[in-house]
Amino acid sequence: MELTRPESVSDAVASLGNGAVALGGGTELIPLLRDRIVTAETLVELRRAVPKGIDGTTMGAGTTLGELEVDPGIPEALREACRLSASPQLRAVGTIGGNLLQATRCWYWRLKFPCRLHGGDRCHAREGEHREHAIFGNDFCASAHPSDPAAALLALGATVRTDRRELPLVELYRLPTEDDRSTTTLAPDELIVELDVPRPDASVYLKAMDRQRWAFAIVGVGAARFGDDVRFGLAGVAPIPWAKLDGATPLPGTAYKAKILDALVKRARQAVAA
Repeated sequence: MELTRPESVSDAVASLGNGAVALGGGTELIPLLRDRIVTAETLVELRRAVPKGIDGTTMGAGTTLGELEVDPGIPEALREACRLSASPQLRAVGTIGGNLLQATRCWYWRLKFPCRLHGGDRCHAREGEHREHAIFGNDFCASAHPSDPAAALLALGATVRTDRRELPLVELYRLPTEDDRSTTTLAPDELIVELDVPRPDASVYLKAMDRQRWAFAIVGVGAARFGDDVRFGLAGVAPIPWAKLDGATPLPGTAYKAKILDALVKRARQAVAA
């Protein structure tokens, strides 16, 4: 396997494709390579190419979760989502750009069952154990997106800038279908470069976990108030970060998540109330 270290975004983009995969902090990609869920002939290391740091409401995609959680200018929902997302060691190297592109924690996918995300014709979670799976958007695939920062950024109305376009964070994601099993709208050689995060009047991130620390969300709720408008972003409840509060279709083993969601949404509304 070859490792390249481009010095610019354009050089990094030119290096992608044809068996080359982008490497940010590596906290997500390295385990996937180790378990042979992802294969790559070349790793394109982004440390020198992708911007990092915080400038007003703009943050570079290479900024680490640890840097975000301690910056007083970052909205509280995002700071708390970063703090709750992983251990201090992982937060010190994991980047916000990479975190938004996390793969599902579905154990069928991780164990390489021939599920729909692997190109198969079945969602094994719908038929088997599925306690940690989705209660929204789960007709084709019942996996649950794990990113806490993505849920907070969705509530905050963040904008994503790639090497070729600018789009609302919600448009970065898509539900997988028979014709396209991807859960993002990024092209294979497209890089997230920056994010713009509006400053709300108040925000909060709440998370229900199986452990008190450093566990993936059973349900995560980000809420942000802009004037009288309160927006939400959810983690752990759909194959992608989710913004709708109604229309849940829980499976038998995930019905408990709907009750947790209702409780966390109520607490979040109270926390950001004017």
